[in-house]
Amino acid sequence: MKCPPLKITFLGSGTSSGVPMIACECEVCRSTDKKDKRLRASILIESANTTLVIDTTPDFRYQMLRQKVKHLDAVLFTHPHKDHIAGLDDVRAFNYFQEQPMQVYANQMTIDAIMREFAYAFADKKYPGIPSIELNSITLDPFWIGDIPVSPIMVWHLKMPVYGFRFGNFTYITDANKIDDQEREKIKGTEILVLNALRKEKHISHFTLHEAVEIAENMKVSKAYFTHISHQLGKHRDVEDELPEHIHLSYDGLIIDSN
Repeated sequence: MKCPPLKITFLGSGTSSGVPMIACECEVCRSTDKKDKRLRASILIESANTTLVIDTTPDFRYQMLRQKVKHLDAVLFTHPHKDHIAGLDDVRAFNYFQEQPMQVYANQMTIDAIMREFAYAFADKKYPGIPSIELNSITLDPFWIGDIPVSPIMVWHLKMPVYGFRFGNFTYITDANKIDDQEREKIKGTEILVLNALRKEKHISHFTLHEAVEIAENMKVSKAYFTHISHQLGKHRDVEDELPEHIHLSYDGLIIDSN
């Protein structure tokens, strides 16, 4: 699937609590470094003709305002956890200006959760001003959103199947602690890999920093960026100094290009 050149913007690079975490006084949460201020994990992907977002976090409205996003063609979801779907209501602004429903792509488990959490958007009698959403059920089969080819990759978030996505030479995976061998095959050849790296200590459902580095090295990617970062990982500058030259922590507002 031939992929056009893409511009990828990190809208958020933090875990479910964000960084700083409410009421926390650790040195990371008190840091004045902008790279230690992390909204919930999401990315914006833009080709010359298509703009899409992966996940609508609780920070979605602010993320759209901060990046001055004026047009959005679609939302692509990884899984139904609240920190990844909670901001969906705010697509209604795009409904208003674009005068059309928002195209939403997700697996059936996530669609079921969206219909429960935002039941008012799918009611027979709709209140004025609610979001207009068109749901598109996806499987592990590749598909297209506009001119952007999408290849789903299934990973495990403890026992929950989560979808990562490959777009040409770029692969995005969040909320995972295991990738089966057959799904790793789909990543091979990727030049840029984004992977979750929650903290240094072992976690029940997320990769640690060491585990994420190991996967990036084994996949032989040219560059890797870690996301879904908690305050427990440490300050951006300190952790960045510990990483191999081609591996980096992402941060909010980071822009990378994929050809």
